[in-house]
Amino acid sequence: MDHMTSPPQGAHPALDVDDRAQGTIAGLQPFVFGLFFIFGGITSLNDVIIPKLKELFTLSYFQAMLVQSAFFAAYFFIALPGAALVKKLGYMRGAVVGLLLMMAGCLLFIPASQTAIYGVFLLALFVLASGVTIVQVVANPLISLLGPVRTAHSRLTFAQAFNALGTTLFPYFGSILILGSLATVTATELSGPALDAYRAEESRVIVHAYIGLAVALAIVAAIVWLFRNRLKNEQHEPSYGLGGLDLLKRPRFGLGAMAIFLYVGAEVAIGSLIVNYLMQSNVMNIGEQAAGKLIPLYWAGALIGRFIGSAVLRLASPGKILATVACGAIGLILLSTNSSGMLAGYSLLAIGLMNSIMFPTIFSLACEGLGKRAADGSGVICMAIVGGAIIPPLTGAVADASGSLSFALVLPAACYAIIGGFGIFARKPAQ
Repeated sequence: MDHMTSPPQGAHPALDVDDRAQGTIAGLQPFVFGLFFIFGGITSLNDVIIPKLKELFTLSYFQAMLVQSAFFAAYFFIALPGAALVKKLGYMRGAVVGLLLMMAGCLLFIPASQTAIYGVFLLALFVLASGVTIVQVVANPLISLLGPVRTAHSRLTFAQAFNALGTTLFPYFGSILILGSLATVTATELSGPALDAYRAEESRVIVHAYIGLAVALAIVAAIVWLFRNRLKNEQHEPSYGLGGLDLLKRPRFGLGAMAIFLYVGAEVAIGSLIVNYLMQSNVMNIGEQAAGKLIPLYWAGALIGRFIGSAVLRLASPGKILATVACGAIGLILLSTNSSGMLAGYSLLAIGLMNSIMFPTIFSLACEGLGKRAADGSGVICMAIVGGAIIPPLTGAVADASGSLSFALVLPAACYAIIGGFGIFARKPAQ
């Protein structure tokens, strides 16, 4: 295909390795896939926590979406320091720091539950996401590194499939653990000490899920630490222009960073609204837990699409494929908002299939030609993930103002339109 005939020069960081060492590096792929699985799953748990906290603290849609703001704001504040840390410590040690920070965030849910204060939950999510950010700064360029340059697009998409596997499994079990409470009352029916006791008890359910995650993260961090010396002779150029922000002057990279911002915002906004959207009387008219159990279908679409996409991206221009799936996402939003019942519900869930190849394709298209500045590029791209902190609350505000979740989806649709434009712009290989 036209995109692969001229391989991206240095779509990944430089490593000075011989063929024998390359085999050793390739052996790290399962660990990197595991990292994608973990941070994908933890991120998608927010979709389960949002309706829970919305009910517990009787929040508006805008206030409930602050869960995503607290989580994704970490990308904005931590991505560039995270990239600098990774360059200083190396990829494997950097991953360990990220995993331990994620563990600390999970453990902060304990004081959050004991105080039953919404703001403390938001703080715990910010710390958790700070760890996720560092792990993601490591994982994206590292997976590009673990194999031939010409198949970097395909390999990153395949790795993202493990991310989607996490986002598919975690919400299902999370909805059983977190939304499947035995409570026969709601926060709106209580006040005073009874309300405080109800919030503390219901918060405890959330805590148990995150303590389990903390234990798992400690084990993974220990395993990654054992492999900390597997990568030899990592080469990173020193940071320029505020840790790589100067790269935004390059049109291809700058537009790619904007596309990541809009993509994450749109994907997260839709995922966050799924439970409340499906519960509507004109859509599926089902209960909270039943709607929560359907969230995995949204992420399963991304999972299936990434396995298909990793093959298709070897055959056609990634830019053209990106523009095509962006149009598909807009079409599904229009279908969902202009229909009712099962069709409206399942067409919204099917947007996950269109999302599938967007992140890895935008990432690798934007980072083509960065060479030894790949860690800087990865840091800036991860910073752009802050779209997940901004677009969802704006979507929630539109829903509050219009009184319509369907109308609020006009914002994600506009994001997809701009992403399609980037696909057309970047359809040819970087010079």
